[in-house]
Amino acid sequence: MQQQRNGDHMVCSAVPISATDAGDLNLSCRFKQAKTKIFGVDTSALTMVLGVMGTIMLLAACLGRGLFFPFDVYGVILFSSGSLLMGVIMLLLLRVLGSKKNNALKNHLSCDIHSNEEMKIRYWHMNLNGWIIWPIIMMVCYGLHACLGSVSTQGSMDEMLRWSLLAIFALLAGMLASCAHGVRWFAVGWQSAGSLLVFSGLLAVCCVLPLPFAVMRTADPEISSAGARLGGLLQYPNAYGAVVGMYALERLAAVARAMARPVTAGRLIAAALPLMPAQAALLLSESRGAWLATGIAAASAFAWQRRGDRLPLLLAMAAPLASAAWLYRQLAAAQLAPAPVPGLLALAGAWAAALLGTLLLCRLWHSGARARAAALTAMALAVTTAAMLAVASTAERLAAGVGTGLSRLRMWRDALELWSGAAWLGHGGDTWRSMFRAIQSSPYVGGEVHNGLIDIALDTGLIGLIIICAWFAFTIRNTVKYAACLVPSMLVFVLHGTIDFDWSFTLVWMLFIWLGAWSYAYKNEQRIATADEHAIIQAIQVPAVHTNERSVQPSSLSNGFSHQAMRRAMRTIPWLTALAILIWLGGTVWLAGRNVLAEVEYRLAGSTPKELIQSRAELTAAFHANPYRPEIAISLSRTLTANNAEKLLLSSLSHSPAEPQLYQELGKLAAQAGQGVQAGKYFEQAIALNRYDAPIQSTALYWMIHASRQEWAVGYRDRARQTAAAGVRMYEHYERLSATVAAGKARNDRQFTLDDDAAVYITHLRILASTAVPQEWTRQTNKPPG
Repeated sequence: MQQQRNGDHMVCSAVPISATDAGDLNLSCRFKQAKTKIFGVDTSALTMVLGVMGTIMLLAACLGRGLFFPFDVYGVILFSSGSLLMGVIMLLLLRVLGSKKNNALKNHLSCDIHSNEEMKIRYWHMNLNGWIIWPIIMMVCYGLHACLGSVSTQGSMDEMLRWSLLAIFALLAGMLASCAHGVRWFAVGWQSAGSLLVFSGLLAVCCVLPLPFAVMRTADPEISSAGARLGGLLQYPNAYGAVVGMYALERLAAVARAMARPVTAGRLIAAALPLMPAQAALLLSESRGAWLATGIAAASAFAWQRRGDRLPLLLAMAAPLASAAWLYRQLAAAQLAPAPVPGLLALAGAWAAALLGTLLLCRLWHSGARARAAALTAMALAVTTAAMLAVASTAERLAAGVGTGLSRLRMWRDALELWSGAAWLGHGGDTWRSMFRAIQSSPYVGGEVHNGLIDIALDTGLIGLIIICAWFAFTIRNTVKYAACLVPSMLVFVLHGTIDFDWSFTLVWMLFIWLGAWSYAYKNEQRIATADEHAIIQAIQVPAVHTNERSVQPSSLSNGFSHQAMRRAMRTIPWLTALAILIWLGGTVWLAGRNVLAEVEYRLAGSTPKELIQSRAELTAAFHANPYRPEIAISLSRTLTANNAEKLLLSSLSHSPAEPQLYQELGKLAAQAGQGVQAGKYFEQAIALNRYDAPIQSTALYWMIHASRQEWAVGYRDRARQTAAAGVRMYEHYERLSATVAAGKARNDRQFTLDDDAAVYITHLRILASTAVPQEWTRQTNKPPG
């Protein structure tokens, strides 16, 4: 469409035009001028601002470890919310100041153009509502949990802020998709984020870019056959593999489209340039789940293609995949730590081979029948070689890696039992991270449930799960309809998210939103062009009729009044929407700012040794900024008197009822006060919430000894024996649990065993629980465990 417009413009400038044609051209120009203004702002400038903001947010999410940790989310929230808040205020001011000027321009246009404008405004609002409504609903769900109570108020608040950021990003992406030429900025943002993730990871492997924790090293063959896996900027290989798999499939579709028709070598190289590095990064992540999800999505893309487009897809994949597999074999042999020069040479050689192979296959494909047969043969050899290299490099892990799978099955079974306790509404944010230690059936390590759907069901119940599934259906349906080439990347997001915790990375959701809005932007480009031409044709063929107010018939008068009422209603909608956005963004900025302040004060208090008064002042400021974090409350309680500390910890329990550390601190205070019975209750609750934690078990035994001696010292002999007997029961439970774990076949990732100090503590407890206790035992002290 753009080429046709440029051609028409060249004809008009070269050929004399008549008066009628000049009038039509003048009307067209004035129409386009009106269409390129929104609230008095040039839409090209608005598109650029939205595109730049979206790209910056994606890059910030990549550099911020995928926005997995809440503190990283807060910074992006402050940037995005603050920017949008200023933008909304400026647009409102421009609308007020420029309303008269805009009305003067609109009076020159026909009624048909007015009606077309209103249709587009309504369509624009529906589009934004369609994109932003889903994360807004999830934000509200977590906000209700934070207000009404959950297993972790801080967790619910963090999730509410995370979904608020996603809603902001969806608003920005929806606005960009509604603007003309927004497709270009979606491509810029996607390529920028994908290239940053891929090339930063490869350069870190080649020891060129110092990137902490980019490579995960382990000696466990069930985790890595090479002894090292690439996690890149995300610092987690499975999520990194899924993201670069999404990027690789989008590039694969672009290369296949380029190979399907004769194109210049430059255009083909530009499309294929990031493909081999992305495939190499995917292989270096050594994520079997990411490989499987990417393979299924690629197979679905192959089946979805028309018969004539399937072979170009395979041809586009062959040479880059074979080169990536060879590069993976070389780097894996060096345990992802080659010398910089050999590593870079291997990367450059594989990259050049992939590009040259792609050019050769494309040339053969567009040649004669014999050349096509040669291309197909080369493709089959390349794909087979790549598969053999990849499988041979990971054969050891594929054969041994059943333990992690069984651990996930136990984890999912425990999670479903926990979910059944609040099936419809869920338990609130961070449910699994807060509760898994209390309900786990074996001592596995799993702060994440490794299943996005189960995680959402635990937090928000079936209601949240239905919302997420409806969002997926809405977005995938639009993508299939408008840009089917982006569907495979979305399938990787959905498939891998159901077997891992990719969805805990805010970046992954942002990429999903970006893809969905990108697909709509393709359709919107055609819709805008068609609507503009149609409105101009109507304005030319049906001239405006100027009538006197007295000559208007009653029916026309009533229609005019209804039309004016509708226009008044349409004018109020932007104001109400802007007011709601202002309140929402302002609240988000305030809440994120309070969390940032609390985090900064808390880190400052624990950064260097300080005097008690200074440390207490910093922790008090952190607690006032955010009283929901149990870590801050525990640290502050250790600087207060016993009574104030107990009140503070009990208050914090109302916000984090499943935090075992709070019960442990309360048990310690009770033991120091000589209240053995109360201390035993607190320690039993702490152990129940974290039974496979050996330090908690040993700490409880030590403080039960301390409480019993305190009671012996003041003459409460019966109470002292009861306290010691309670400690003996704790030890016996600890011993039985340790024996069960040692006799079982499940993985003991938490290294839960009977602590050496526990054998000493049980001797003291049994003596203190006996009828005759030597006097020196009531005065003996021990160092606390650890």
